[in-house]
Amino acid sequence: MVILPHITAKSVHALRSPEAKLAEAVGLTRAIALEVVHAEVIKLRSVQVSRLLGSGQIERLAGLVAALEAEVVIIDGPVTPVQQRNLEKLLKAKVIDRTGLILEIFGERASTAEGTLQVELAHLQYQASRLVRSWTHLERQRGGFGFLGGPGESQIEADRRLIRDRIARLRKELEEVRRTRGLHRKQRQKAPWPVVALVGYTNAGKSTLFNRLTGAEVRAEDLLFATLDPTMRAIRLPGHDKVVLSDTVGFVSDLPTQLVAAFRATLEEVLEADLIIHVRDISHPDSDAQAQDVIDVLTSLGLAPGQRETPMITVFNKIDALDAEQRAVVLGQAGDDAIPVSALTGEGLERLQAAMDLTLRAGARVHRITLPMSDGRRLAWLHSHGEVLGEVVGQASDDGSFSIDVRLSDKDKARFDAMN
Repeated sequence: MVILPHITAKSVHALRSPEAKLAEAVGLTRAIALEVVHAEVIKLRSVQVSRLLGSGQIERLAGLVAALEAEVVIIDGPVTPVQQRNLEKLLKAKVIDRTGLILEIFGERASTAEGTLQVELAHLQYQASRLVRSWTHLERQRGGFGFLGGPGESQIEADRRLIRDRIARLRKELEEVRRTRGLHRKQRQKAPWPVVALVGYTNAGKSTLFNRLTGAEVRAEDLLFATLDPTMRAIRLPGHDKVVLSDTVGFVSDLPTQLVAAFRATLEEVLEADLIIHVRDISHPDSDAQAQDVIDVLTSLGLAPGQRETPMITVFNKIDALDAEQRAVVLGQAGDDAIPVSALTGEGLERLQAAMDLTLRAGARVHRITLPMSDGRRLAWLHSHGEVLGEVVGQASDDGSFSIDVRLSDKDKARFDAMN
């Protein structure tokens, strides 16, 4: 059982109400099947350096922990190692901060070898900052690389050394993962297919949209971080015979820096995309704040609007969850800048697919291309990926080749040139 206080102060999380932040923290906690027996917002006038909370607040929380027989107290905010140690002593329960909670969720969700490596690295980097000399000589903060375990090995310096060694090995393994992913991306760049990446706040409906567009069965639930490992599938668009669609991990506010760093190899898939689709849960009261959190993460990757030329389409998802009045307001807000859809019912997907096709073709230029008369494969590809303005220009040459004028984007022209 869990007691979950959300710590708030003036000027913090101005885009969200404390109650909304608390509700999200409850959702994160339930995402790993923990029972929340009490949740509340605690407003601090000042932060106590050694204990975070004031003595009166700690005494009241300790009474709740005892009365409700809670085993874990999750504080939705940053907690220093010293504060965590002192709170655990005073509350007589395990104490986890927001970063530890998110890392715990990612640890449970990781299913591939790469995801497991990335999560373990993030766990160990976080644990390394938690090993302080003031722990008792018989207890270590956590066992394994989760945060809900009991006492473990006691030698703090030995722990530090072992963690450093393990982190070094994991970084080498992840560097190999990054190198392999880079090779795969180079192979995909040689292939004549554009890549579209779905990004968005966790539980915005990315996986449902992915399933609707691809016919796949990626796990999609009303659950924060239901999916973790990225998935790629081929889809067809009106003007493209094949497009690779990538479903990436969902973002969240205050995403731990350890996770952003550890998952960079995965997030680099977004860096190489030809088109980014930002999926927003427009039915959520904090949709604007969630959108800003996504933009903040993209900015850290160098992908925010103005940083790179990668085009982005904004999708207002879950319009089926709106009543008539709310729907009218959202449709008015969307205008030409966003596409309202329902990934659940399929409403608006035709417009989205048309916009994807149009955006992928944007910036196209006319090229005159000469082909052998026998090269039907590349000719068919040009008809599928470009706008053929004139299939035959003049007469076929003596060597059996002919020229056509076709409008292609720069990336499609590069893909065509890479074709054998």
